Amino acid sequence: MPPTLASLVHHSALKLTVRAGEDRLDVPVRWAHVSELADPVPYMEGGELLLITALKLDAEDPEAMRRYVKRLVGAGVVGLGFAVGVNYEEIPAALVEAAQEAGLPLLEVPRRTPFLAISKAVSAAIAADQYRAVTAGFAAQRELTKHALAEGPEGLLAALAAQVDGWAALYDASGAVVATAPEWAGRRAARLTADVQRLRDRPAPASSVVGGPENEDRVELHSLGTGRGPRAALAVGTASALGTAERYAVHSAIALLTLTTERSRSLHAAGQRLGAAVLRMLLAGEPDHARAVAGDLYGGLLDAPFRLIVAETAPASSARAAADGTNGDPLVALAETMESAAARAGEALLVVPEGERLVVLASDEGAALAACGAYAAAVEAARSGTAAEQPGGEEDELVVGVSAPVGPIAAAAAYKQAEQAISVARRRGRVQVAHEQLASGSVVPLLADDAVRAFADGLLRPLYEHDATGRGDLVASLRAWLSRHGQWDAAAADLGVHRHTLRYRMRRVEEILGRSLDDPDVRMELWLALKATSSE
Repeated sequence: MPPTLASLVHHSALKLTVRAGEDRLDVPVRWAHVSELADPVPYMEGGELLLITALKLDAEDPEAMRRYVKRLVGAGVVGLGFAVGVNYEEIPAALVEAAQEAGLPLLEVPRRTPFLAISKAVSAAIAADQYRAVTAGFAAQRELTKHALAEGPEGLLAALAAQVDGWAALYDASGAVVATAPEWAGRRAARLTADVQRLRDRPAPASSVVGGPENEDRVELHSLGTGRGPRAALAVGTASALGTAERYAVHSAIALLTLTTERSRSLHAAGQRLGAAVLRMLLAGEPDHARAVAGDLYGGLLDAPFRLIVAETAPASSARAAADGTNGDPLVALAETMESAAARAGEALLVVPEGERLVVLASDEGAALAACGAYAAAVEAARSGTAAEQPGGEEDELVVGVSAPVGPIAAAAAYKQAEQAISVARRRGRVQVAHEQLASGSVVPLLADDAVRAFADGLLRPLYEHDATGRGDLVASLRAWLSRHGQWDAAAADLGVHRHTLRYRMRRVEEILGRSLDDPDVRMELWLALKATSSE
């Protein structure tokens, strides 16, 4: 620890005597400074032991001494050393009284003790303290490295928590807790997820201090990773601010975890390349070759029912994310969310980025699939809360399509299902659509497409033009007849006309359109056209 006034008083060679402030001798001394100025405050930084002979002070004036001592205390001076036998044979009572009133430690320096000896003692003690801190830091680094190599991040966290006499936690890129030490710190670490996510939005390296509520610890957060976007974060909680040795330990832990993170990133990239090859084999209908290439990398993922997930976004979204150096790319965020969920659940996951598209194979009903749904729901909720249309329209937004549960032999069909789901998601203005939802509800909303409406308008225009002349109501008659499945009496009753009148109108429809209503395809096209125009 750094030198204190008490350690200087107990220094056998200095022979210092305490004349005031006996109860405040445990305060650290940052430096010993000599000044005979009447007002040395402008030259103080705080934490100094000020040494004087009162050459320019009226040390016997009580009021002057009270003002002098008050200024010193306000400047953070921790002690006053007064040399006797130079200008005064003993410390004037006015100065002693002022020091006692202000609680400022006052030390009597005998004539045979030069100020230089006190300065050397303080300097030597500070140097010794720094040496101990550096030595302890190197020892901590060796200890942390040993645990990191032998036990991985979990062992490193345990060693770090012991070094700082507190707790430590490791977070993944999404802000989820990966590991803590000791175990009881898990709940405390989980409450910092929002702070970790805010740290992630800043370019690495980044750090912040979270001051907890009353009676709670002080937590330092540090980003891990060498890229613009941090890949993980470290939290260190202690009862008070870190000392020099503890700071060395934390910095060593950051370096070791960053190395681990960067190594994991390289392995992750290699895994993605292998995953891309496995995916291509599955889509080519070669599941046996895919299993042979994958080996045990994906566990039982390729043997159990899985879902194929395709997510897309526009180039503008990724370009903006790359330009501002953030993790703003929704595809990256989605992949990290699913990977974190899979890691926590011990699930295998195949993730293949394809430019502006992300392809994922995830276990059916697994944690990664649930995380995908939760992420999409959060995006949709945020989107519904924003104002009107953003520049660039729908093309700038994330859409996700999810296939039905399939096995490896049906991977190509699952890929097509996911693409169909994406197409429907765009039409419906949804973030995520699963293949099972394609058959739910009605097909009518799909008719809102501009191309379908244009076809419907072109097909029915001759009938509308005929009706506009007042020569009949062919459109309403056609709708009634089709809705009654060609039953003349029922449709005529709906219209309030005779069935022969309705038969005549249907012949006129055939003549005007040049199509036969006996053709089921024609009836289907006309019915869909009527539905499309009625939905406008």
